[in-house]
Amino acid sequence: MTNVTVFIMAAFTSPENIGTDPKSMLWLLPITTAVAVVYKATKLQTITWKNFIKEVTTLIGSIAVFLIITALVLYVFAWFTTE
Repeated sequence: MTNVTVFIMAAFTSPENIGTDPKSMLWLLPITTAVAVVYKATKLQTITWKNFIKEVTTLIGSIAVFLIITALVLYVFAWFTTE
C-alpha cells in the first residue's frame, strides 16, 4: 500500500476530538447541512433548485432549533440536579 492509502485509513481509526465550548459547537452546522442535503436529495420526488434549496434550508433550521432546545433543556435539567 502507498503512504497516502495508509494515511487515509489511519484517519478513520482515531476519531476527531471536538470539544464542548461554543466555538466547537459550530461543527454542528456543516454536519446538519450534510444530513439535510442528503436526506432531501433522497426523499424529494422531483428536484428543482428553488424547491431543493427551500426544503434543505427549512430542514437545517428545524434541526438547529431542535438541537438548541434540547441543549437548553438538558442544561436546565443538569443545573437543577446539581444545585
